[in-house]
Amino acid sequence: MVFTKRLREGVRRGRIRCSVRIWQRLHVKVGGRYPMEDGHIVIDAIETIRRSDITDALARESGFADADDLLQTASHGPGQTVYLIRFHYLPPGAWDAPPAATEPPATRTTLLQRIRGSKPPGTKPTRSRKPRSSR
Repeated sequence: MVFTKRLREGVRRGRIRCSVRIWQRLHVKVGGRYPMEDGHIVIDAIETIRRSDITDALARESGFADADDLLQTASHGPGQTVYLIRFHYLPPGAWDAPPAATEPPATRTTLLQRIRGSKPPGTKPTRSRKPRSSR
């Protein structure tokens, strides 16, 4: 994702964590990492919205003075679909934390449980064989 120069510092510092884009089609995907200067932008969520959903509050959250300022920057191509993209910035050398598991911890199989249930090294797995039929 490309940001105007005046927004980049706010993105790097974490003050800007969303962007409104008006595109013909989507150019990013949730979970995708996109380079920005030395670091990366990681997409957290994408939502299709209407132009009327762009408020002054959303514009300020995106780093603009008001909705008119945002629309003046975002409306530069033939696109008609408005996307609200939420993201976070990863500084150079940083690792992104994996998303939290959706299963409750009680049902998740831990590494220790998998080790306890496995066979020792060098042991061949047992297979049940069908008896050979006599011909």
